[in-house]
Amino acid sequence: MTLAVVVGRLIAVVALSVAVSTAAIVGRDRLAETRREYRRRLGSIAPYAAVLCLVLVANKIARDVGPDASELIGLRITPYLERLDGVLLWPLYPTDTPQLVVWIQSMATPELTAYFAAVYVYGYVFLLVFPVVAYFALPRPEPLRRTIVAYCANYLIGVLCYVLFIAYGPRNLLIEQVDQLLYSQYAQYQFVTDAVNDETNVFPSLHTSMSVTAALLAWTTRREYAAWVPIAAVLAASVCLSTMYLGIHWGTDVLFGIALAWISVAIGTRFEETPPTLEGLKRRLVRLGDAIPTSRR
Repeated sequence: MTLAVVVGRLIAVVALSVAVSTAAIVGRDRLAETRREYRRRLGSIAPYAAVLCLVLVANKIARDVGPDASELIGLRITPYLERLDGVLLWPLYPTDTPQLVVWIQSMATPELTAYFAAVYVYGYVFLLVFPVVAYFALPRPEPLRRTIVAYCANYLIGVLCYVLFIAYGPRNLLIEQVDQLLYSQYAQYQFVTDAVNDETNVFPSLHTSMSVTAALLAWTTRREYAAWVPIAAVLAASVCLSTMYLGIHWGTDVLFGIALAWISVAIGTRFEETPPTLEGLKRRLVRLGDAIPTSRR
C-alpha cells in the first residue's frame, strides 16, 4: 500500500466523519446562516488563518532541518524519561514498580490495538479538524480565533522542544519489552507517521497536547455544542492512551503534552481577550528600542 492510498483513505474517513458530525452537532440552521455570512466570517478570521498557514510552513521547514540542528544543540534526555516513566506507577506498585508503557501494553488485545491505532491516526485528525468547521459556523469569531492561536502555540512550542531535546520513545529503547503495535499490526500507517515525524520527536507528545487542546476548547463552547464536549473528551483521552499503548511515547511525554495544552489554550484566550494590533506592536518595539543602552562618547 502506497503513501497516496493511505493518505487518500485518511482524508476520506475524516471528511465523512466531519460531514456526519457537522450535520448532527452543528445543525441545519447554523449551516444556513453560515452560508449567508461566510464572507464576513472569513474576513474576521483571515489574519489568524494567515498566521496559522505561516506556522504550518515554518513547522514543516523546522521538522526538515530540526533533527540536524538538534544533533548540534539538543540535550539527550531519553534516560531521564525512561526513569520517570518507571516511577509513575509507584503509588500502585511501591515494591516492584513496572514501566508505565510496559504495564499498559500488558493489557493489549487485538480489539484494543485496532481501536487505538484508528484513534491515533483517524480520530486525532478528526479531533483537530471538526472544531475548525464547527466554530466557523458560530456567529461570533472568538472561538475559532482562540482555536487557531492555540494550535499555533502548540506547534511553535512543540517544534522548539523537538530541537532542544533529543528523545527516543519506548519502542526505540525498550525493544525487547515494548512492541511497536502500530507498525507490527498496521504497517500501512508507517507511511504517514514517517512522512510527518522523526523518531527523536518525542518530548512532549504533540498528539497529546493538540488533542487535549481540542477537548479544553470544546468546554469553552459547551453552550453552543453540548454534545461535542463528551465526544472530544473521550477522543482526547483515547489519543493520550494510544500514544503509550502503541509504544510511541513515554508517560512523561504525555504529562508534558497535557501541560503544553493548558499553556496553549491560555495563550489563545489571552490573544483573544487582547488581540494584537499593529499599533501595539509598534509601541512594544519602541519600548524595546528605548531599553537598549547606547554608547556615549
